[in-house]
Amino acid sequence: MTNPTGSLAAPPAVDLADPALYGAGDPESVWAALRRDHPVHWNDSPTGGGFWAVTRHADVQRVLKDTATFTSAQGMRIGHNPTATAEAAGKMLIVTDAPRHGRIRRVISSAFTPRTVARLEQNMRTIVREELEPLLAGEPREFTDFAAVLPVAVICDLLGVPKSDWAFMLSSTRAAFGASEVDPIARLEAHAGMLAYYADLVDFRRDEPGDDVISALVNGLVDGVPLTDEEIFLNCDGLISGGNETTRHATVGGLLAFAADPGQWRTAAADPEGMDGVVDEILRFTSPAMHVLRTAARDTEIAGRPIRAGDPVAVWMPSANRDETVFDAPERFDVRRTPNPHVAFGVGPHFCLGGALARTELRVLFTELLARAEGAEPAGPARRLHSNLIWGYESAPVLLHPRDGRERR
Repeated sequence: MTNPTGSLAAPPAVDLADPALYGAGDPESVWAALRRDHPVHWNDSPTGGGFWAVTRHADVQRVLKDTATFTSAQGMRIGHNPTATAEAAGKMLIVTDAPRHGRIRRVISSAFTPRTVARLEQNMRTIVREELEPLLAGEPREFTDFAAVLPVAVICDLLGVPKSDWAFMLSSTRAAFGASEVDPIARLEAHAGMLAYYADLVDFRRDEPGDDVISALVNGLVDGVPLTDEEIFLNCDGLISGGNETTRHATVGGLLAFAADPGQWRTAAADPEGMDGVVDEILRFTSPAMHVLRTAARDTEIAGRPIRAGDPVAVWMPSANRDETVFDAPERFDVRRTPNPHVAFGVGPHFCLGGALARTELRVLFTELLARAEGAEPAGPARRLHSNLIWGYESAPVLLHPRDGRERR
């Protein structure tokens, strides 16, 4: 497939699907050029085919909201395995369209009871305080290690994983979904171990249900029919992957943004009641979920560009969150930015199911961090993750400066 419409001017000479662009290149300048000259741009793949890249805020929102025109069931990421996607479509929430999507979503959402949410928030505070203490010892630390602990603990708590198994899930998720240098065989083995664990936990929760997502999935009905084990496993996988990545990389990116602008640190620390706005700016500025893929279910157009039925369409959230027509000085990290209509969690029916939980995690984490440290600085170069799906970090050594007057080394 090639671009059927031609182009107005020479587009940026890059392959937007190349993970190396996001690990070592400058994607922000590429997105800026596309927003300006090619907001709906056909990206040819060197291996054949390609996709439309949608980079403006309004067009990204339109694609994500118009689920009748743009289907999720044919894959949600560039480079997906079509066979695996076809097997998961209609079963796994992120590759399922209405009306079944809404019915599965309601089953999962039923686990988010007020009692569960209150328990999760209390546990978040305990975990953050415990994990933050070593970082306040006045020595350089690898911040990605700290950032990985809370989201995995929270999603394990939500799924109903016993606390004794959280360390196993942390190591498994980092191997299965984490750093790009992980050996492919080790990645597959870690994923297989997680699937076997889900199977054991499902059997346990059938006998001893609790206030957790797996119990909700085990006992839930969709169109009057129980979910199969495969459907339960697929949605556990989606939850633990999504629940881990966004919060972890937003935490690292947010800390680095604060370190680069100490004035923003002081502003946020002086107004703990304004932490919700701080969290929104961290999410906008870091935009960990990089793209979402949809497929045109019928002939249509986006911003005047004809799109044919069957065309893949990738919307780029970091670009939408830096759209100059929506955000004033979008390249600036501004904790008092208002309004802040970012799309870090998507929009429409597929809005991130755990979005409210991720916001709470970030609010708790940065409230504690800003209260207990007076600043931070890089202790070495940060290294970006090589991924066209997650805009995040493999490494970020930092030095926190504690507020309690302890000696800094």
